[in-house]
Amino acid sequence: MRKVQEFQAHRLAVAPMMDWTDRHCRALHRTLSARALLYTEMVTTGAVLHGDREKLLGLDAVEHPVALQLGGSEPAELAVAARIGEAWGYDEINLNVGCPSDRVQSGRFGACLMREPALVAECMAAIGEAVQVPATVKCRIGVDEQEPQESLFELVDRCAAVGVRHFVVHARKAWLKGLSPKENRDIPRLDYPLVWRLKAERPELTIVINGGVGSLAEAEEHLRHVDGVMLGRAAYHTPAILGEADARIFGEAGAATVDCFEAVRRYRPYLEARLAEGVHLAAMTRHMLGLFHGLPGARAWRRILTVEGVKPGAGIEVVDRALAAISGLQEQRLARGLEAGEAA
Repeated sequence: MRKVQEFQAHRLAVAPMMDWTDRHCRALHRTLSARALLYTEMVTTGAVLHGDREKLLGLDAVEHPVALQLGGSEPAELAVAARIGEAWGYDEINLNVGCPSDRVQSGRFGACLMREPALVAECMAAIGEAVQVPATVKCRIGVDEQEPQESLFELVDRCAAVGVRHFVVHARKAWLKGLSPKENRDIPRLDYPLVWRLKAERPELTIVINGGVGSLAEAEEHLRHVDGVMLGRAAYHTPAILGEADARIFGEAGAATVDCFEAVRRYRPYLEARLAEGVHLAAMTRHMLGLFHGLPGARAWRRILTVEGVKPGAGIEVVDRALAAISGLQEQRLARGLEAGEAA
């Protein structure tokens, strides 16, 4: 097969998250970091082959670099879907070998494929032959009764044998029976050292760690052991943490921190363009709710966006009102602080 092209791993990525990392979410995250690798939600091969491709695969030029994550287990179908994804402009094609949901299991893809490493390797060989962009794997350390020290290394070694060089490893075992996907977010415990060991023993591979990383400080600690870090819920619920990524994680000289107000300013043209196309405001602003998390006025920001943003005909003025409300509350708090200082 054609040798998969070598490529530089991105040191920070935002995980593929169902119902969350759609094109509007990705455009918001890009306002905060120019360098982080963004991922689509998982898209099944059947959907790519037979569904509405504009709805499923459409992306904006501002999103790059962005990866398409596919779900499937039929090599021929994955090859066609990967080729289509490349044609739509995606910078990477990633295979989901980590999602534990019942719906995914019933389709014979996701985390259950950890039990079939030979099939995963066959799928990756087909994808690698089909595209010129990097073909990558996102997996777990194991599932159910598997011994992670064996299951993880076997999967990685089999895929590496067919040319895969980039692996994203969720450092928690997936339980397909006995735990709900929600419970599996916290149980069993994460095994970061195993993923670090994978990198140490397979130094020629690019290893990105995923699972439970909640801050850039934690990401920096992991980067002492692996090539990259993938953020999940932390990046979605508190997207402002991405505003320091280009300087702290990528070491970009002169990169300024992008604060929440600047992110909204940068996102505004995207909002206006999509509104003009008929996209509902709430479809975009739902991803902005956590932007001011922990700051004065965050509650007012969320309330205005959620209450007014869903109304028929809601437009950019809703975002302006929400921004004005949080700005006003912050100014009041600053004024009170100055008054208290003068009184003292």
